[in-house]
Amino acid sequence: MDATMADLVRDSGAFVGMLYVLPPGEDALWLVLMTGAPQEMADPWRRVALNDLSPAADAVRERRPVWIEDQEDMARHYPRLGLVLPYEFALLAVPVVAGTVPRGSLVLLWPADHPPGLSPEERDAVDKGTDRFAGLLQEAADRGEPVLPADRPRTLPPHAEVTPSPDEAAAMSAFVDRLPGGSCALDTQGHLTFVSPAAAALLDAERADLVGALPWEALPWMDVPQAEDRYRAALATRQPQAFTVQRSEDVWLAFELYPDATGISVRITRCGPSGEAPAAPSVPMAGPSRATVLYNLMHMAATLTEAVGVRDVVAQTADQLLPALGAQGMVIMAAEEGRLRILGHRGYRAGLVESFHGVPASEDLPGGRVLITGMPEFFATIEEMRRLYPATEHEDGMASWAFLPLVASGRPIGSLLLAYARPRSFPPGERAVLMSLAGLVGQALDRARLYDAEHDLAHRLQSDLLPRRLPRLRGAAVAARYLPAAHGLGVGGDFYDLIRLDGHTAGAAIGDVQGHNADAAALMGQVRTAVHAHATVGATPADVLAGTNRLLTDLDPGLFTSCVYVHLDFTVRRARLSSAGHPPPLLRLPDGRTELVGVPPGLLLGIDPDVRYPAREFPLPPGCVLALYTDGLVEAPGVDLDDATAALAGLLESTDPYDLDAMADTLIRHAPTPADDIALLLIRPGD
Repeated sequence: MDATMADLVRDSGAFVGMLYVLPPGEDALWLVLMTGAPQEMADPWRRVALNDLSPAADAVRERRPVWIEDQEDMARHYPRLGLVLPYEFALLAVPVVAGTVPRGSLVLLWPADHPPGLSPEERDAVDKGTDRFAGLLQEAADRGEPVLPADRPRTLPPHAEVTPSPDEAAAMSAFVDRLPGGSCALDTQGHLTFVSPAAAALLDAERADLVGALPWEALPWMDVPQAEDRYRAALATRQPQAFTVQRSEDVWLAFELYPDATGISVRITRCGPSGEAPAAPSVPMAGPSRATVLYNLMHMAATLTEAVGVRDVVAQTADQLLPALGAQGMVIMAAEEGRLRILGHRGYRAGLVESFHGVPASEDLPGGRVLITGMPEFFATIEEMRRLYPATEHEDGMASWAFLPLVASGRPIGSLLLAYARPRSFPPGERAVLMSLAGLVGQALDRARLYDAEHDLAHRLQSDLLPRRLPRLRGAAVAARYLPAAHGLGVGGDFYDLIRLDGHTAGAAIGDVQGHNADAAALMGQVRTAVHAHATVGATPADVLAGTNRLLTDLDPGLFTSCVYVHLDFTVRRARLSSAGHPPPLLRLPDGRTELVGVPPGLLLGIDPDVRYPAREFPLPPGCVLALYTDGLVEAPGVDLDDATAALAGLLESTDPYDLDAMADTLIRHAPTPADDIALLLIRPGD
């Protein structure tokens, strides 16, 4: 396998090779062999799940080669990978298949200046190497010794060069000493392998302490983000890199990195704080600001995982993105039925943004083409935008704009507009970072829209299952409230019902199905229907609960339900109550005092089909108010239930019993922030 990898990398011209294996019975790829880069660079991808959004997994899952042309292409298709490795290189991932059995995946990297696609010679080298790996892995499996992941992947050393003669070595040393500044060399693992005397003097360290060490470990002042970042960039792109570091209060050093397959040559010169140095190479410079931007973007990626609905995605994107990138305006858009829909914005006056809401999403509109094609657009000036969109009016006062596609599952689902008050040129590196960012936002937006759709469906389901309006009862006034939980889908199994039985009697029920999802809401509808059906045939409260319990145990939904049912007779002013594990009602007496209507609670509904439910009869004096409620009205973390119930009773005592709507609003308003649903039913018999 080592020889196969060495031949493959040499013959294909790739500078990094990585072999992943798919162990029998597993659903993840494991990195077992690599060359051309240190193991640390591959640590985040040592294990790649087959359902991950990554080139290696896609190649195996879809049985096809995956070609990534450049940094922008990576950012568009694999935003998380593009954000963590924002460097210029070309990548190919191919499946390793023996017959029809997938055995793993092969990943190869080329420099960024590689032409699009592979040449016939490169393709032939890749095919031969892939076939050879497939055969080796199959042979190992046939022997009963499949290649399995180890603690660390095996790393091949770079191809060794011919050792120079003593005369050549002396000439090379003299040549290096005559160059201005200092010179040193790093291997592909980042260790110093050579340090010239001039370099040691500039670094203010002994050569013996440097050779074999990592620069940012041997030299504390080198432990800065740009040093290791540019080293990684040199390895990942095989392109020259440069950066500056402050060695001491008055000494700044400029580093120029020149990589190849065996390591990195480094030239060191003194410079000013801004990096001025004679004969500086024409390579990109990097500084701490880049690390700051990446930190903010990674923080945003983490916060987006907590976003729930579309509003959360818009708010968290704006909170993290605008300060991280120095943008002043943001708009998130989508296309629905051929028209533009504004999902949210920041930094723009509402009237301007809303004027675009509902207009046709055509390619003649700035950003409209992004929604249709999924390709980004960058405009450094208004003149650039007008060249593509002649009818554009400069209404927002911004100087530069980026329109980024929001992609999920390979399709554009929206677009992100970033606007800058000062001119911005959008160099390739920044474009790739913005594309990676947009990919993260697109995935979060896709999840958020699904959540909102489920949220809306569940609420409509629950609205249909709860009473649309309470029946009018002769001889009684009623009021009811329902408040969903503050978190999750905001829908659950709390319910209430008021059933008119005849001219002078009624049934009242309140209950709580375990859970906060559409299943709980659906079961709530079944429980409410069963209670209603048993009540209307004249069953006693105990029989209503017993019959409903038998139905639930037969259905075996896997969810349990608490419930209180009360039979109310307004002629004789009496009530009879049974409870299935539910909080006891409160009765506000005519003199203002409030008492619990206690009854031994029976078992929750849906557990034991043969359970019996006790009942209690109590009077309904003129001017009293009966309050049925679910536990969300009194339960809160760290609060004693008896204290919370006493506080609820105090609110009942302090409100006007002849204004039930005001009383209901007061009780709901003083409830704890609901981590659970709240249902409330108030009944006041007539005087």
